[in-house]
Amino acid sequence: MAGSYLLLPCSVLVAVLALMLSSSVDVAEGAIREYQFDVQMTNVTRLCSSKSIVTVNGQFPGPTVFATEGDLVVVRVVNHVPYNMSIHWHGVRQLRSGWADGPAYITQCPIQSGQSYVYKFTITGQRGTLWWHAHISWLRATVYGPIVILPKPGVPYPFPAPYKEVPVMFGEWWKADTEAVISQALQTGGGPNVSDAFTINGLPGPLYNCSAKDTFKLKVKPGKTYMLRIINAALNDELFFSIAGHPLTIVDVDAVYIKPITVDTILITPGQTTNVLLTAKPSYPAATYYMLAAPYSTARPGTFDNTTVAGILEYENPSSPPPRASFNKNLPVFKPTLPQINDTSFVANYTAKLRSLATPEYPANVPLEVDRHFFFTVGLGTHPCAVNGTCQGPTNDTRFAASVNNVSFVLPTTALLQAHFTGRSNGVYSPNFPVAPLVPFNYTGTPPNNTNVSNGTKLVVIPYGTSVELVMQGTSILGIESHPLHLHGFNFFVVGQGFGNYDPAKDPAKYNLVDPVERNTVGVPAGGWVAIRFRADNPGVWFMHCHLEVHVSWGLKMAWVVLDGDRPNEKLLPPPSDLPKC
Repeated sequence: MAGSYLLLPCSVLVAVLALMLSSSVDVAEGAIREYQFDVQMTNVTRLCSSKSIVTVNGQFPGPTVFATEGDLVVVRVVNHVPYNMSIHWHGVRQLRSGWADGPAYITQCPIQSGQSYVYKFTITGQRGTLWWHAHISWLRATVYGPIVILPKPGVPYPFPAPYKEVPVMFGEWWKADTEAVISQALQTGGGPNVSDAFTINGLPGPLYNCSAKDTFKLKVKPGKTYMLRIINAALNDELFFSIAGHPLTIVDVDAVYIKPITVDTILITPGQTTNVLLTAKPSYPAATYYMLAAPYSTARPGTFDNTTVAGILEYENPSSPPPRASFNKNLPVFKPTLPQINDTSFVANYTAKLRSLATPEYPANVPLEVDRHFFFTVGLGTHPCAVNGTCQGPTNDTRFAASVNNVSFVLPTTALLQAHFTGRSNGVYSPNFPVAPLVPFNYTGTPPNNTNVSNGTKLVVIPYGTSVELVMQGTSILGIESHPLHLHGFNFFVVGQGFGNYDPAKDPAKYNLVDPVERNTVGVPAGGWVAIRFRADNPGVWFMHCHLEVHVSWGLKMAWVVLDGDRPNEKLLPPPSDLPKC
């Protein structure tokens, strides 16, 4: 049923001994959580029209993966659709199990139609909310679901335990086929058509035509506290979210506990998760409350979905049995006020408030010494049109492109991890990704005359255990906008951020090296920069990319190779026998 989350049976479907002998994962300390994902076409009706979409187990959004810290998760994915498929377990560290990370042509070849692949990974040192999604083309438009990681038995939350926990997933809905949308955009070189609606748990809600019956409703009891596990699965939009009359206390971001802060509105970029505590009013209020999500964007008009999705928070009336109707239309409805669509100052102030818990139980192990410094520019650019061609990019003779350090990443036809592991990288990728822009310029000032970017499959190669500082600098080449960057295989600490051009002489003095927030996805500020640090303690090949899918399609992506260490537990495990072939 739309908007519902079902726990699949967790019985052990394969022999425990076979799993323990598998070479693709470490042996788990906890239980084995077994899931079956059947990727299939399902007819779904939204906005008064029906279409066939790609789903997992016929559910939209897909099923929740439940696990406890220390568990071994085993997911058998069977592809019944005509598209190639791969699944990414977003935010899961994948320690030495990069073969299960999922991005197509990075850590695996995709699962072809009629084929299957078993993902196996252990949840190590993580608890909170993550999510899974398709990681090929634009199929994650409908192929996504939550990952709920509970603390080890007997270990409490570092905040009062909620009465109930509820996944809240934001998404986007297109009336058109999203594969056709991106295919047409890449063919013409122009921007893709934007979505027709946002959704909460797959439902557009009452602010869209013909959608009142497709509304996510959260029923609460007076005086109870609820934890909302909020996930932004939208393809191309950062979102503001607020519930009328109800402040939200943030306790966790990207499956890492933070110092609790109470806000009226949160910002969440595609790829990010945020756990918030919502405390219901102490007595029945005889009112209902909208929960609204709307985009944050500094892009040019017409390049994003400027609509608002609504869910409804309604109270159970303790003094009378609940009516048959799930929503009493006679009650007053209150709406929250969201920030302006381009309110960059709100975003900067909001992100600056996030701090790691930094306690003995949950320390913030920020690398204080840095072995390697990197400076990456991220932003849009152009490719020239084909000879005698006409394109719909910024000008008639250009196509939209995107790049990191002026390199627009080209996906190979062989999976990078396989090429690295077998030592056959020649002709697949080159290990010479630039550590800084080859030609410095005024990154947030007047754009250069030449906006063309280069193409390439270039990677950064670093030794195991390297402590890395990476400054990501937004550019204004084709307008100023925010870029949510996601790093696979690692969490990182956000030690600094600011507007304008990064100043290596002055800005590091302002870094927070005590309790910076720890994340797997961070927004590079519009017209600004962000500095992150992490320790490269996970061997393998790890994708890093913007989580705005249109920018990924245009090439705003790259990858890191972390070499094996000297000790046995510092080496990438061999691939599983059922690894898909290209």
